[in-house]
Amino acid sequence: MNDPAPGHISQSGWNASRLHLWLLLGLLAIMGTELVVLLARARYLPAFTTLAIIAVVAAPLFVRRGLLAQVPSEIQIFATLFIFATLFLGEIHDFYERFWWWDLFMHGTSGVLLGLVGFLFVYLINESEVVDVSMRASFVALFAFFFAIGIGALWEIFEFAMDQLLGMNMQKPMLGDPSGLTDTMWDLILNTIGASVMAGLGWLYMRRARAERTDHWLRRWLDRHPEVMR
Repeated sequence: MNDPAPGHISQSGWNASRLHLWLLLGLLAIMGTELVVLLARARYLPAFTTLAIIAVVAAPLFVRRGLLAQVPSEIQIFATLFIFATLFLGEIHDFYERFWWWDLFMHGTSGVLLGLVGFLFVYLINESEVVDVSMRASFVALFAFFFAIGIGALWEIFEFAMDQLLGMNMQKPMLGDPSGLTDTMWDLILNTIGASVMAGLGWLYMRRARAERTDHWLRRWLDRHPEVMR
């Protein structure tokens, strides 16, 4: 495998970083405008929620060191879009109420995203020169799957607790089931499907990378961030 020279940043990596920056600026402009409108209309609770979302989305602009800054730009783009869709569009603009499929789509997407995070975590350990361990692609994929499932289950517990303790409506009642149980089960099912897709793709990715020994995007990212492997 022909690795790029130390300090080299591939064109694809640079483009992903630039795309992530422009995406952040565009979404922040949209939410900033919404914040001004909400304040002008004295809608302080959604304004505070919007401000909190802005702080979360803008975090990569201010975090130059540490784990967040070392996450691949491709994954940060995915996560940024997910946060914008589930919190800003879903909660502030009531997409969960306006589109019956929005909650299901978000939970399926969250399964993919959480599976990707779990895969990346174990992959870094597997590739690290500090940790003397070599894991099979099937084990890494299995960990990513159960990591996503576990986080998804904890989120459902959180939704239940918020509804019971604070009288919120995070567990959206579905037609014929005002208890929210059907919603919870569909959330878990869609999360499982998303996690399965990501685990399968991760397994294929590792098998192909090892068999062909080619220069792939995650290896290029590791070459640009050697501090992660220390």
